[in-house]
Amino acid sequence: MENKTRCNWCLSTDLYKEYHDQEWGTPVYDDTTLFEFLLLETFQAGLSWITILNKRENFRKAFDNFDYKKIALYKDEKILALLQDVGIIRNKLKVNSAVSNAQAFIKIQEEFGSFSNYIWNFVDGEPIDNMPKTLKEVPATTPLSDAISKDLKKRGFKFVGSTVIYAQMQATGMVNDHVADCWTRN
Repeated sequence: MENKTRCNWCLSTDLYKEYHDQEWGTPVYDDTTLFEFLLLETFQAGLSWITILNKRENFRKAFDNFDYKKIALYKDEKILALLQDVGIIRNKLKVNSAVSNAQAFIKIQEEFGSFSNYIWNFVDGEPIDNMPKTLKEVPATTPLSDAISKDLKKRGFKFVGSTVIYAQMQATGMVNDHVADCWTRN
């Protein structure tokens, strides 16, 4: 695996390489996994993704294995406990948004049958392959991530700016931004 050519952004640690090779850009249709990435991406806002990856298992433990149904019911006591948990990002606004986002996530499921149906409808159910030659060609936002962000905000989601949403789209395979010489393209 070490002889494989990868996207340059993931070369700094083995954890990054593993994430790149096994998850990033792979289409995700499972609601629980989609919520996991949404929660992690919202906590990542303003931070590096490696910071979140390093804390991912702590987030999993703190947030009941990303069970959005449980998270939607969190009360003040649980929120206070999360704000004391040094294993996660202890930002009060982000912790509170995890709860309200879980509630909004459930409302979307009720309306569309699943969050997957809702989010994948933006790309007609198929990943967009941008085929970038270099990392410089990979955008931070697109008109599509702007539109999804706007719709999610209208539905009550927090910390879902266009950059966060585009990162979500990359992470869950809605867009494929692996560069041309990356081994995943072969």
